[in-house]
Amino acid sequence: MNQSNTWRLNLLASALLITFGVVADDNATNTEVEQMHIFGSKNPINTVPGSAHLISQAEIEKFKYTDIMRTLAAVPGVYIQEEDGYGLRPNLGMRGTGQNRSEKITIMEDGVLAAPAPYASPAAYYFPTSGRMQSVEILKGSSTVKYGPRTTGGVINMLSREIPEEALAGKIDVAKGQDGFGKIHGYVGGQGERVDAVGEVYRYQADGFRDINGVGGDTGFVKNDVMAKIRFKSDKSAKYQQIVELKLKYADEVSNETYMGLTDEDYATSPFMRYSASQKDQMNTEHKQIQLNHIIAFNPDATVSTTAYYNDFHRNWYKAYNIDGDSLSGGGIQTAADFDQGLITAPIEVDVKANNRDYLSQGIQTELNYYLDNHELAFGVRYHEDEMDRYQWADTYQLDTNQIMTRTSSGIPGTDSNRIDSAEAWAMFVQDRFTIDNFAVTLGLRFEDVTTNRLDWGKSNPARDGVADTDIENSFSSVLPSLSATYQVNPSLIVLAGVQKGFSPAAPGNADGQEEESWNYEAGFRYQQNAFSSEAIVFIGDYSNMHGNCTAAQGCDDDNIGNQYNAGEVEVSGVELSLGYEFKQNNQLSFPVKLAYTYTNAEFASDFSSDFESWDDVQKGDSLTYLPDDQLYLSVGVQANSWQLILAGRYTSKMRTKAGQGVIPLNELIDARTIIDLSARYFINDASELYLTVDNLLDETYMTTRVHGSVFAGKPQSATLGYTYNF
Repeated sequence: MNQSNTWRLNLLASALLITFGVVADDNATNTEVEQMHIFGSKNPINTVPGSAHLISQAEIEKFKYTDIMRTLAAVPGVYIQEEDGYGLRPNLGMRGTGQNRSEKITIMEDGVLAAPAPYASPAAYYFPTSGRMQSVEILKGSSTVKYGPRTTGGVINMLSREIPEEALAGKIDVAKGQDGFGKIHGYVGGQGERVDAVGEVYRYQADGFRDINGVGGDTGFVKNDVMAKIRFKSDKSAKYQQIVELKLKYADEVSNETYMGLTDEDYATSPFMRYSASQKDQMNTEHKQIQLNHIIAFNPDATVSTTAYYNDFHRNWYKAYNIDGDSLSGGGIQTAADFDQGLITAPIEVDVKANNRDYLSQGIQTELNYYLDNHELAFGVRYHEDEMDRYQWADTYQLDTNQIMTRTSSGIPGTDSNRIDSAEAWAMFVQDRFTIDNFAVTLGLRFEDVTTNRLDWGKSNPARDGVADTDIENSFSSVLPSLSATYQVNPSLIVLAGVQKGFSPAAPGNADGQEEESWNYEAGFRYQQNAFSSEAIVFIGDYSNMHGNCTAAQGCDDDNIGNQYNAGEVEVSGVELSLGYEFKQNNQLSFPVKLAYTYTNAEFASDFSSDFESWDDVQKGDSLTYLPDDQLYLSVGVQANSWQLILAGRYTSKMRTKAGQGVIPLNELIDARTIIDLSARYFINDASELYLTVDNLLDETYMTTRVHGSVFAGKPQSATLGYTYNF
C-alpha cells in the first residue's frame, strides 16, 4: 500500500466536496441515521431470524461499567477471558470461536470495522472505549451475512454518542474508587436548523491492584478518549432527504501491564504481586479516527448510505520477554520468582522488547436498502485496506540484588521484528427478506475477495534497503450463502432457524494461505409478552478448518508470533438461553430479574501439532481451550421512583488452558468461579444521581489466565462512588 496516504486524502477530500456540495444545494430534507445500527425501525430486534441482543443506554447506566467484558456478561453465547482486570484489551468470543484478543469475531463502532488491522492482523490490541458508548448491539447466526470479514461467531456493533435531539443538552459524570480509580466523562451537543453537533470527553485511570516486588510502582493505567461529531442536514424544502456526518476521534493510553504472571506457589500465597523483573513493562497507544457518513433517502423505501473511514493506531508494548536467557514460557517466570525469593543471589539479565507497531485501516463502504412490496432488499459493497508495520527492538537490563533494573545495552529499532503485513479486500453482499403469510424468509449471499502480503526485511536490515528478504502474497475468495426463516406463531411467539457458511480470512502469516470455513446452524424461539421476554437457541458449528493466531497473549515464542495455524476440523455445539421479567409488587416498587445461560461443547476433530502454547500436540476429541462448558448470568434488583439496587452474578465453569480430554491437570486448570457485582443508585432529582458500584462484591480471588505457563488473578473487590448530572 505504497500510495495509501494519497489514496486516503483523495478519498476524504472527494467525499467532502461531493457530499457537502449536495447538502448546500438545498435539495434535501432530514433523514435518520439508523444506517450505522444493526437494529432499527426497519429491522426490529424482535423479528431478527437469529440471536439478537441490544444493551440499551438504560442497561449500561445501571452499572456504568468501563469494562466491555462485564457489560457483555449478560449476553448468552458470548465468552469473556479476563486479563488485566480493567478490560483494556478485551478477549471476546462467540459460539466457540475462542477469545484471544477478540480476533475471531467482527467488532465495529458505528458500523465500521474497529480492529486495528482486521484482515492482516486480527488480534485487537485496540478496542473502542466502552464506557463512552451509548448502546451495544450483538448479533449471531445466519443474519450476520451483511457484516464481515468474520461471519462464524457473530458481530458486536458499539454505538457511540448520538447527537442530542434538544437544542442543547449534555452530561457530566465523575467517579472515584479504590486502587486510585477515577473517571470523568462529559458531553455537550444539540441540534440546529441545518447543523447538529456533539463533543465528548472520557478519561479514566487507576493505580492498579497489583504490587511490584521491591521497587513497587504503578501497575495501573491512564486512558483518554475524545470524540466529536458534526452533522449537516438538508433544507426542509429539498427534494431528497440527506445527511452528512463527520466523526473525529482521538484516544491514547499508558498502561503498566505485563505478560509476566505468577507461579502457582506464589499465586496461592500472594495473588496480587508482580515480579521485580516486570517493573519496566508498559504499553503506550495512540488511536486516530476519521469517519464520514453520507445518507440519502430517495423516498421512504429507498435509502443509500456511504461511509469513508480511516483508522490509525500506534502501540508500543515495552515488556520483558527473556529472564536470564530463558523465555517466559521456557523457565523465565520461575527464574524471576526465584530471584525475588532470594534463591538467586547474583544479578540477572532481563531482555525487554519494544513491541513497536503501527496499524492502518481504511476504506469506503456503501449500502442500498430498498423496500418493494413484501421484499426488504439490501445490497452492499466495501473496499478495504489495512496493514500492520512491526518495527521492533530489544534492550537489555541488569536486575541487581536491590531489585533495581539498569539498562546495560540499547537495541537499534528494526533489529528485532522488521516486517509489514498488509491486506486489500473487496466485500459484497446481497440480502432479501420477504414474507409469506406468517413466514419471513431471509436469503443472503456474501462474497469476499482478499489479497494479503508479507514483506520481511529481517533483523539485519533495519533501514529496509533494497528488496525484502521475504515477499509472500496470497489471494483467495469465498462465496458465503445464508438462509434463515421465522414463523410468527402468535403476536408474542416467533420460531426461527437458519444456516450459513462461516468465514475468516487467512492472515499473511498463514503458511498454507488457507481461510477458515465452517457451516453453522441454529434453531430456536423468541417470546415476548408485556414484562416477560425470552430467547432460546440451539447452535452447531461444523468447521472444515479453524484458525489459531499465534500471539504473545497466547504464549507463543518470539519467532512464531504473527503466524497463523490451521487446526482442521472442529465441532462446536451449544445452547443459549435468556430470560427477563419485571415483577411489580405495587406502584412504588418493582423487581427486575434477568438470566442468561450458555452451554458449549467444542472438540477438535483431527490430530495435529503446532507451536501454539494452548494447543500444542492435539488429538482428535480434545476440548478447545479457555471455553467453559457452562456460563450463567443472573441479576436481581429492586427499584422505586428515587432509587435502585441491583445484584448481578456470573458463574463460569472450569476451563482448560491446554487442549486435552478427561480430568484437567492442575497446572492446566482454571477453576470455576462466581463473581457478584453490586449497583446502588439514588436519583436526587430528574437531572442528577449518586451511585455506588462494587465489582467483585464478595472479594473472590480467582484465576483468569495461564499465559506463558504463569497465573494471573482477576480484579479484587473494587468500590466506586460517583455523581452524574444531566442538562
